[in-house]
Amino acid sequence: MRLTKFTDLALRVVMRLAVLDEAETPTSQEVADSVAAPYTHVSKVVSRLRHLGVLEARRGRGGGLRLTPLGRTASVGWLVRGLEGAGDVVGCEDTAAPCPLRGGCRLRSALREAQEAFYAALDPLTVRDLVGDTARPVLVRLLTGPPPAA
Repeated sequence: MRLTKFTDLALRVVMRLAVLDEAETPTSQEVADSVAAPYTHVSKVVSRLRHLGVLEARRGRGGGLRLTPLGRTASVGWLVRGLEGAGDVVGCEDTAAPCPLRGGCRLRSALREAQEAFYAALDPLTVRDLVGDTARPVLVRLLTGPPPAA
């Protein structure tokens, strides 16, 4: 299973915001620059994450983006489900060309079980786990500009 580019970008945005102090509120443009993504794509991601209650966005002076408490503790499985939407791995019932084997095929249910196992493996993992202290390397800070000169 492969995540959509939208979900990938949303997870990068969440991780970017999760490493910041709560007082730091970058703009959408600053976040877009730091995750190497187009501003227009990040804006769409921010809108969806706001809808999910994962982040808040304030306009104007003193505004910017900030993770909500839910955004810091959300299950990665829950977040990916919310971003990917409820859909089958394969399009057996696509209106343009439904699969002629769909009546007796067992592949669809097997793929649905595999998809749920994928999400279930992500359920115990939280956003905080993605960037917090562990024995493995963690995301401490993303560069916001060109790399420092050596």
